[in-house]
Amino acid sequence: MAQFMDVHHGMRGITEEQLRQAHEADLAIQQEEGVHFQQAWADPESGTVYCLSEAPSAEAVQRIHERTGHKADEVHAVPLSVR
Repeated sequence: MAQFMDVHHGMRGITEEQLRQAHEADLAIQQEEGVHFQQAWADPESGTVYCLSEAPSAEAVQRIHERTGHKADEVHAVPLSVR
């Protein structure tokens, strides 16, 4: 499966608990689209949230986010990564 990084804008002031709730909502239904959300990050000051996932397609990632009420503004394939 491919990796994707999606970006959400306009979430200024998001709290750790709100981020956790949104991530858990995605996790609860991710298998319906064959997605595996790995991690989420947020910058409350800028209102930007990032989510890393493995999925069959960017569209599958977006469908999960739409169903849980937080559509991504951008979904990018991550063809290369290093640790």
